[in-house]
Amino acid sequence: MHRKIFFALAVLVALIFTMTLKAQAQQPAPAAVPGAAVVTHAPAEDNPYGDVLTFQGFVKRTGVMAYPLIILSMIAFFMIVLFGFTVRQGTVVSDAFMNSADALIRKQDYLGLLAVCNRRNECIARITSKTLDFATRNPTASFEEVKEVTEAEGNRQSSLLLARIAYLGDVGAIAPMLGLLGTTLGMITTFHEISGKGVGGSNQLGLAQGVSEALLCTASGLVIGIPSLMFYAIFRGKVNRLISEMEAATTHLMALLAVQYKRAARAVAGQ
Repeated sequence: MHRKIFFALAVLVALIFTMTLKAQAQQPAPAAVPGAAVVTHAPAEDNPYGDVLTFQGFVKRTGVMAYPLIILSMIAFFMIVLFGFTVRQGTVVSDAFMNSADALIRKQDYLGLLAVCNRRNECIARITSKTLDFATRNPTASFEEVKEVTEAEGNRQSSLLLARIAYLGDVGAIAPMLGLLGTTLGMITTFHEISGKGVGGSNQLGLAQGVSEALLCTASGLVIGIPSLMFYAIFRGKVNRLISEMEAATTHLMALLAVQYKRAARAVAGQ
């Protein structure tokens, strides 16, 4: 469900961004007033790449690869903000659920615990719900079989948590490649334009300028990729810690269930 929401929002952001670009491209240029003096502003010498900081200047200098890089940066920013709010202990295992589950298992109120699990949106709640659903549907199942179901569901929840943040790592790996692709295309275009001209100082200056502009794609890809990989490492460590806490909570609940199974077995043997 979270992945579907993420992809839908990412597509929505891309569509809004594309529509904004089209609207800016369709805006007519301001008409020149007759007799008015045309004032040109020379670029600031202290910051020759100041126009790169603007949207139009960045698109002009980086070429066609500017649009994928900008969209990728927006997706990376969205994922960092999303994971910052969702990758937390309350979405994996909470003290409130553990206290309720502990009390209900001791009372052998499995139906009440199943109702609590259905109301909670936590990984440990989904694991417990899967376990209780199997145990209630198969009353003759042994504790080892119930334990296998619990372990399988726990492994699935752990894989989902790790796979969720893996998208941010993919963005960190793809962004530098897109930047390198833009640099390669820019250098190919530059050499193709210079190959039809004679060798001279002006052509050498054009070559240096073209290579400098092409390398902006690589720099842009690194600017996107490095923070993405840094935040991915942070979220990965946090997810691994949450998985360890989820495994400890699952072990605690299974130990309580094992005690109840032993009590039920002794009661049957006493009869």
